[in-house]
Amino acid sequence: MKTLLFLLLVGCTTSVVGQELYFPPNTGTAWETTPPSTLGYCPEKIAELYTLLEENQSKAFLLLKDGKIVLEQYFDGFQPTDNWYWASAGKTITAFTVGIAQQEGFLSIEDTSADYLGEGWTTAPAEKEQQITIKNQLNMTSGLDYTVPNLGCTDPECLEYLSDAGSQWYYHNAPYTLLDQVIETATSSTLNQYFSQKVRNPIGMNGAFIQVEENNVYFSTPRSMARFGLLMLNGGSWGTTPIMTDTNYFNEMINTSQSLNLSYGYLWWLNGKSSYMLPGSTLVFPGFLIPDAPADTYVAAGKNGQFLNITPSEGLVWVRMGDTPDDLLVPFFLNNQIWEKINELVCPLSTTDSAFKKWQIAPNPVKDQLLIQNPTAESYNWELYDSSSQILEKGNQQSSPTLTGYANGFYWLKIQSGNDVQWEKVIKK
Repeated sequence: MKTLLFLLLVGCTTSVVGQELYFPPNTGTAWETTPPSTLGYCPEKIAELYTLLEENQSKAFLLLKDGKIVLEQYFDGFQPTDNWYWASAGKTITAFTVGIAQQEGFLSIEDTSADYLGEGWTTAPAEKEQQITIKNQLNMTSGLDYTVPNLGCTDPECLEYLSDAGSQWYYHNAPYTLLDQVIETATSSTLNQYFSQKVRNPIGMNGAFIQVEENNVYFSTPRSMARFGLLMLNGGSWGTTPIMTDTNYFNEMINTSQSLNLSYGYLWWLNGKSSYMLPGSTLVFPGFLIPDAPADTYVAAGKNGQFLNITPSEGLVWVRMGDTPDDLLVPFFLNNQIWEKINELVCPLSTTDSAFKKWQIAPNPVKDQLLIQNPTAESYNWELYDSSSQILEKGNQQSSPTLTGYANGFYWLKIQSGNDVQWEKVIKK
């Protein structure tokens, strides 16, 4: 019965999956929200998700459903207006910007990279250097030596030939970083100017690329990262305003781009493939990159757990920014842990195995006092939560929840006796 009740509740929440996407205004702080309770999210489960995030040194977390904010939480004193680095998650901005430059005729990703970087941008033999294209830079198959001491160094002496372009996949940062110079040479504009004009300003983002050692690193607010995710969720358009009209490039960007690492597109990580490779390794691992995420999920991912997850089938976009306790280049394990908690957010109507609810509540919808009927006369405790999962009041069998002073809308009532727990969605009218 527990499984059936859970599935019934999930069925009640999936009707919004195909809704038209909402897009926040490009100026100001207004952004419509969807109360977690309307999706059946359980307050206790939201708290468990936030605990995981806090324990793993997160700064910010946002979850959008069809463009509206469902969850938004900040940690460790971080504020919504604070900027944070995207790390390698910002590679996806570069990939998108290359697509815009191709769309406008400034370049083709089939062009040899030397057309924009100049001959001798590597120390590879000339004929080998000529094999390297912009596409190879986008999908990490340049063939340049990944055993050099500094994988971020973009000087020619750091870029040595190892194998022919397209014959190996390795997460080599330097060839990617040089895509910035490709964009600037092709467009006769700085990276920040071109991205801001074509993408950032039209969708209301903030932020900029800032030089950090050898890399251009994007910094922005978490909501700006969410805006970029919403742009991707909508196929490259901001509402009805087209940003990327090259649908072929857009689809190539978020699908397997070569046969070596099936879980890699153009600087985007892909779920749902039969195998994957990881940064810092030449090994091929079987299975999904993110086992607990929907198969159509694709991810912008960076050092210390900068994550932007997009799941078109669910209308979901979520952002996590912060630090991480380990030193992994990209901590995909943490990404999967977050997905585990997201999957548990929907609250079963009851965690008991009884064929019937142990407690009945009435009236529902309610105007004032809510009565809990207790046929067994055993003791119990209850807690009332609002739609944002904040506890409002609590009591026991000697008292009743009173909603007189609360606004109309959805609430959660939790009733517990020992190991028996029952959740009820309450409507205040």
